[in-house]
Amino acid sequence: MVRVAVDALGGDRAPEEIVAGALEARSPQIEPILFGPPGLDTGGLELVEAPERITMDDKPAEAVRAKPGSSLVAANRAVGEGRADAVVSAGNTGAMLAAGLLEIRRLKGVHRPAIAVVIPARYGASVLIDAGANADSRPEHLVQFAHMGSIFAEEILERPNPEVRLLSIGEEPEKGNQLVLEAHALLRESGLNFKGNTEARELLRFAADVVVADGFTGNVALKLLEGTIKELLDALREEISATTRGKLGGLLIRPAARGLRSRLDPDTYGGAYLLGLRGLSVIAHGNSSRTAIANAIRLAARGVEKGVVDRLSERMVVDSARPGVPNQAR
Repeated sequence: MVRVAVDALGGDRAPEEIVAGALEARSPQIEPILFGPPGLDTGGLELVEAPERITMDDKPAEAVRAKPGSSLVAANRAVGEGRADAVVSAGNTGAMLAAGLLEIRRLKGVHRPAIAVVIPARYGASVLIDAGANADSRPEHLVQFAHMGSIFAEEILERPNPEVRLLSIGEEPEKGNQLVLEAHALLRESGLNFKGNTEARELLRFAADVVVADGFTGNVALKLLEGTIKELLDALREEISATTRGKLGGLLIRPAARGLRSRLDPDTYGGAYLLGLRGLSVIAHGNSSRTAIANAIRLAARGVEKGVVDRLSERMVVDSARPGVPNQAR
């Protein structure tokens, strides 16, 4: 039984959709524990009272310190204290990072936790890391992100010896800013299956099993992809419904359109791992539906079952010859 602490007050649709998603995810293998206000109707799930709420507008670090009794912080604390195996929240991403560092703490050897998100590429899903935890990064951080992303790809996407590429403005090794150039050189010596650079236009096609970026670049790329997918699907639906001929054609392509929407829907995975902590943390989209929350809880449980944190701990061994660059444990 995997116990998952769920922030019932995190997200735009809290608490109703959060509770509904937790109930949907409950199974003989998964036990969601809700953290929220007294009297919250949990449908029979365990409730840990946490009346305070961290909003999307709160400054993350200040809010975590000022609201230790908030649902988000209390859910992270449960993982840090061993009362839960993982935490899920659709709340403030910065606050999840701050609370994770405070309550769960970093794995030994990890410089910066990173957000790993699944990209639903045309020829197979890939992992983008870092997708927003670190706006500023150093070359050695990107190497650690690559190691963490490789563990994610191996355990969650079941990709043996995952291919790693570095997000840049061109495929040639001499293309990119100073950060990318230095990270490229380190990745070549990292022991990973590093195949060079890739461009953002390849992300939805399938750039690699793992695509590495600093958090600023990764977050811009992720939001551009999310916005593009949504606008294209919405525009297609409007065009189909605009004329009688379009409506008739829409009936013929409906099964294919539903399959495409399902594959590209961010609700399919539900959330992103915040990797590099001593426990599993999953960050869901702020506008998550009950389906997305349920899938985020399942994603968290799967990470626990696969021993992702233990694998990361083994991998994050500091190379004495080059401090700060992790190599696979020998």
